[in-house]
Amino acid sequence: MILHLRAKPNARQNQLLRAADGSITVRLQAPPQEGHANAVLLAFLADIFNVPKSRVVLLSGHTSPFKKVEIEGLSDEAGQAVLAQLPG
Repeated sequence: MILHLRAKPNARQNQLLRAADGSITVRLQAPPQEGHANAVLLAFLADIFNVPKSRVVLLSGHTSPFKKVEIEGLSDEAGQAVLAQLPG
């Protein structure tokens, strides 16, 4: 499954949100320096989707707020079921 999302570092807590238009925003507690936020993002997504960290890969957006992340071994149906439960 491939996710296109927007990351917002320096949040109070890690949070995955889905807007009415279907866009996904991830709020991260980590600062954006030296890849800390990317590492927290990948670990957080692994936890949310219940997959090992090694299966979550940042494909693009290493220095941008707009990220493309692949969750290997997760079907689109299973991923959409998790996303459907997100707060708006």
